[in-house]
Amino acid sequence: MIKKNVIAVIPARGNSKRIPGKNYKKFNGTPIIISTIKKLKKSKLFSRIIVSTDNKKIANISKKYGAEVPFIRPKILSNAHASGTAVINHAIKFLMRINYKFDYVCCVYAPNPFLQISDLKKGYKKIKSNKFKYVFAATPYLFPYFRSFTFSKKNGPKMLFLKNYKKRSQDLKEIMCDAGQFYWAHKNTWLKKKIIFSKNSDIIIVPKWRCQDIDTMDDWKRAEALNKIVKVN
Repeated sequence: MIKKNVIAVIPARGNSKRIPGKNYKKFNGTPIIISTIKKLKKSKLFSRIIVSTDNKKIANISKKYGAEVPFIRPKILSNAHASGTAVINHAIKFLMRINYKFDYVCCVYAPNPFLQISDLKKGYKKIKSNKFKYVFAATPYLFPYFRSFTFSKKNGPKMLFLKNYKKRSQDLKEIMCDAGQFYWAHKNTWLKKKIIFSKNSDIIIVPKWRCQDIDTMDDWKRAEALNKIVKVN
């Protein structure tokens, strides 16, 4: 049953810098935002799925596949420096102005081929317990962070944490990173712009094999190849 007090907001501006047209670029033959919209609909978690965009093409694709585009995102929130929190705030305030009643908001990014419905549901269960301000997807770093180093032709490899030189990777503390998939919070938390990375937040752990940050064309090609192997529902 669809939850009547829960909405999803997909931030999807048109002018992506590193990957032009990233939010509507064809991913293995289909605009990448489509699979994200379909998964949100299939989850039956959301009474409304809102796409926040400044781009007509994204708006048309989104509406065709069942999402809503009730406003065009203002230019001030459509540049590379606009924060995700500000974009979500704008969407929440719009819905409040038209007297739409809701409590929980999930921010879900458009390029999300490995998003899994079961993870969304786990996040919703945790956020509605009222024990946390935010619940978001996270994953372990692909390689041991504390064994990382810089490299230059002049100085060669230089370890960032020299004290770990003789330590085995399995003896180092595991480091997590934001998976960039989804962020659950009550609408009031978003409006107050609470810090996500705090003791008041919890995470849903996404395994490394089911997580791919997509910021470069190399990332994109790797994600397409992985998507042909890994089927995510």
